[in-house]
Amino acid sequence: MKDLRRESKVAKLLLESLPYLREFYGETIVIKYGGHAMKDEELKNAFAKCVILLRYIGVNPVIVHGGGPQIGQMLEKLGIRCTFREGLRVTDEATMDVVEMVLAGTVNKQIVNLVNQNGGRAVGLSGKDGRTIRCRRLEIAVTPEDPAMAPEIIDIGQVGEVVEINPALIRTLEREGFIPVIAPVGVDDEGRTYNINADSVAAAVAGALGARRLILLTDVAGVLDKSGELISTMSAREAVRAIEDGTAQGGMIPKLKCCLEAVDAGVEKAQIIDGRIENSLILELFTREGIGTQIVR
Repeated sequence: MKDLRRESKVAKLLLESLPYLREFYGETIVIKYGGHAMKDEELKNAFAKCVILLRYIGVNPVIVHGGGPQIGQMLEKLGIRCTFREGLRVTDEATMDVVEMVLAGTVNKQIVNLVNQNGGRAVGLSGKDGRTIRCRRLEIAVTPEDPAMAPEIIDIGQVGEVVEINPALIRTLEREGFIPVIAPVGVDDEGRTYNINADSVAAAVAGALGARRLILLTDVAGVLDKSGELISTMSAREAVRAIEDGTAQGGMIPKLKCCLEAVDAGVEKAQIIDGRIENSLILELFTREGIGTQIVR
């Protein structure tokens, strides 16, 4: 005998999602894909199905992915020694070759294949394709302990920051019904290749596309207050304050800064959610409470 109570609950959930289906129809949503959601097989397949579902109901998902662990594994396998300064991988020419091979080759095509195998239509590209991501060398200035001394400028090699996103190729793929999957590799005006932080690329892409949402998949519940409780909604001003007063710490600081950049560029909301939760994308977008932290204008 059918469990009518369970089916009724499912029907109620579908009805609850109806206003959100209307709200996001025809809109672009940029998703930064990374962390545990890229490693666990069940989560990987669930992510692919969520993205495909978004496309089927008229939403335009755009995926920007990371790949730091995979880069580290390949460098180790090839015997290339890697160092970090201020949390960033020092990227010389040999390292950059590996970074591009792993991000734009292996990882990007794995995600494309994952979506396609689950019934979607994905196309992979890097920022070099169609000069989609124009960048410049990132300069890191470290403030010395002695205030009388000038800041130290650290050369971290071929690590870049976004100057401009050319959305033409992404828009073309969207119009043709494809899901763009973007590797965070960019090119400068002289044609040099750079590795760029995937969160920063996702924020810049969201701004350039006029996306309705930027969603960052992480390995934490979201932004926590000083008591360890999840903060469900933050204004841009509150997000800045959380950085300044130490509420946000460690890796959450650059993520909040990327969210602020996206919101400042016109994105309505930037959301930090726990990618370790199956179907977290759908839970965040199509339920009343959501599951993570949203930063709003």
